Amino acid sequence: MSRIAYVNGRYLPYAKAAVHAEDRGFQFADAVYEVIAVNEGRLVDAEGHMARLERSLDELRILRPMSRAALVMVLTETVLRNRIHTGSVYLQVSRGAARREFPFPAGVRPTVVAIARPLDMAKSDANAAKGVAVITRPDIRWSRCDIKTVGLLPAALAKQAAKEAGAYEAWLVDRDGFVTEGSSSNAWILTADNVLVTRPISNAILGGITRNAVMELVRREGLRFEERPFTVAEALAAREAFVTSTTSFVMPVTSVDGKPVGNGGPGVVAARLRSIYEAHAASHGRGQPDWQAVFAAP
Repeated sequence: MSRIAYVNGRYLPYAKAAVHAEDRGFQFADAVYEVIAVNEGRLVDAEGHMARLERSLDELRILRPMSRAALVMVLTETVLRNRIHTGSVYLQVSRGAARREFPFPAGVRPTVVAIARPLDMAKSDANAAKGVAVITRPDIRWSRCDIKTVGLLPAALAKQAAKEAGAYEAWLVDRDGFVTEGSSSNAWILTADNVLVTRPISNAILGGITRNAVMELVRREGLRFEERPFTVAEALAAREAFVTSTTSFVMPVTSVDGKPVGNGGPGVVAARLRSIYEAHAASHGRGQPDWQAVFAAP
């Protein structure tokens, strides 16, 4: 549980933190957000998250509430005041509070909220060690999923369906039968030919910051890689599958809709990528893996 929350320039006890009843984030989902991982008390990939936040704000024509450097200072202070060593910090910026009318109000200051929470890495590592299940659901979201808005009801419905099915995540499938992304993650497969595949950036998916970091690590390791859509059938025929996100890092997927992926266990490539990403998050190297040996593993 958070101890302190930041709201519009003030650090407040969590129980007393509140926004106006007519805040447009509350009434219209007229707001954007970011979730940033915290490792050893430091923000992970802060510049990427801030750049995406600014893009989301600009796309919705919400004023930037302060400079990038000032926002990073707010987030860092929120982490410090909550004594977070490993966890995440949530940042939300709405258009602000105004009389409830659909057109954008003039002269309104954005509402800024930040909350920091710890992450149980032991639980995350345990999930990664055994792999997780995903289910599929139709993608019923709007056509601007590239903007990280708080309009998350379709994602919440998918996540609830996953929970009720005993699964970790729900993969959303478009009208053409292709996986777009998870309800709160990006989706990946490793084909039988050892090619990593994930959907290309477009309005149909969110450009994940962890996705981008993993993609750079993949390039650095010289792995074969394609940005293209893939179907559920392709995922079930793949050697491996996994998801990436701020709080999941790289999480191996072992089944889709109750059917096994690969040998039904966590993939060795996903495990290696998780290890390398953890090193990236901690800002130190751990040596280079032998990818030929990884691909040759049963």
